[in-house]
Amino acid sequence: MVQNKTYNNLVDTLVQLGTNHLQIKTVSTGDVFELDLEKNTLFPLLHINPVNVIASKSQFTFNFQIFVMDLVEPDESNEQEVLSDCLSISTDIISTFKHGQSLNHYLATHGDTPQYFVDDNFTLEPFTERFDNSVTGWVFNLPIIVEQAFESCNIPQPTTQIGK
Repeated sequence: MVQNKTYNNLVDTLVQLGTNHLQIKTVSTGDVFELDLEKNTLFPLLHINPVNVIASKSQFTFNFQIFVMDLVEPDESNEQEVLSDCLSISTDIISTFKHGQSLNHYLATHGDTPQYFVDDNFTLEPFTERFDNSVTGWVFNLPIIVEQAFESCNIPQPTTQIGK
């Protein structure tokens, strides 16, 4: 029997992966346009932006935009280093979903089974000066595929028949 994953399961797992990563200092979620980088944010920052969910015959594909960013010196002297570090963090997140023993360990310790799948190819796009702060980093799409049973027996509705 398929144990359906929820949006909460995925976001909680992504947040925990960011929290457990030793380089990441802040993890945030939500619409990227509401990201407030002015409020005493510690960097590097991992931001999880939900994009959409595709429901197919027996699975959901949860699409997230993942931002990994860090501060750049005013003279941009450390921009290359920031890009390198943020790319490394980004590939750590991707690797965890592709081959991650740490993801399997996290799920097992929370009474869950690893049922997350990702495609093979990712495109990571660098950005500079995209936000009000002097941050640089990488953004990539992370489509997470989960099995979905689409059980209609558990829909909260009255027990009377529909259409009568």
